[in-house]
Amino acid sequence: IRDILLMVFVSLILTSALNPLIDQLEKWKLPRVIAIVTAYLTLWLILGLIVAGLVPALVIQTRRLILRLPEAIGQIDLIAHYQQEINQQILNRLNTLPESILKISFSIFNNLVGVLTTLAITFYILLERSKLKEHLAVLFGKENPARIEKVITQIETSLGWWVRGELVLMLVVGTLTYLGLLVLGIESALPLAIIAGLLEIIPTFGPTISMLPAVLVALAMHPFKALAVVALYYLVQLFENNILVPNVMRKAAGVNPLMTVLGLMIGFKLAGPIGAILAIPIVIIGRELTSELMGLKKL
Repeated sequence: IRDILLMVFVSLILTSALNPLIDQLEKWKLPRVIAIVTAYLTLWLILGLIVAGLVPALVIQTRRLILRLPEAIGQIDLIAHYQQEINQQILNRLNTLPESILKISFSIFNNLVGVLTTLAITFYILLERSKLKEHLAVLFGKENPARIEKVITQIETSLGWWVRGELVLMLVVGTLTYLGLLVLGIESALPLAIIAGLLEIIPTFGPTISMLPAVLVALAMHPFKALAVVALYYLVQLFENNILVPNVMRKAAGVNPLMTVLGLMIGFKLAGPIGAILAIPIVIIGRELTSELMGLKKL
């Protein structure tokens, strides 16, 4: 049931991010179910417009990136030394291409079902969120709900700010990377920038991983461009760590760097890339619960 638990946890994170918007719409005299549907439709409309605007250029540049990467990889001496073995492995993979396409199709379908299921779970959690006090009274009796509701609200607030802060960071980092790659004249700037923005959600390791394909593409063009790309990514991260993070994420209360690294390692070990992405929200929840327990002990 690990996948189901992951979907529920992601739904709780999405609920934390969307609940303030739903509450605001309720204050405008909209019924809660209508407010949730309105928020869903608005978000899908924005996402659809973004995708419609980016997809044509993204397809062209991604195709160019796929064609360029083998050439860039081939320029690395270590890889060139084993080029024959690599080519043989590629040919072997091509023989299983129909089977791979079928597996990929099933994977895409399963992921789509997972996304829709997660959104459905989020919808029902949002719908029931207004009855939280009644549910807590059933579970814990009438004496404790106020304190438990306070802790849940604190967790929701921290998670909500974390989600919204990460979205802002991803957008800003992706945009700055795209503009920088355009100025440097690097091919396939759009998919490389999208990779940089998406991997921003994985702290510490994400920016380094996103830099590798950009450096390879630049290396195929000119070694100096590869150095310029490294400098660009370094400057973007410098700007993010010293200006964006202190201002955008201050309400989410930053997580200790040691806890971040340990959380990422444990999350990746337990659940792969998804576990690494969800590690920081889990650390945030643990921090809020620990703070509450410490407060109870002081009393």
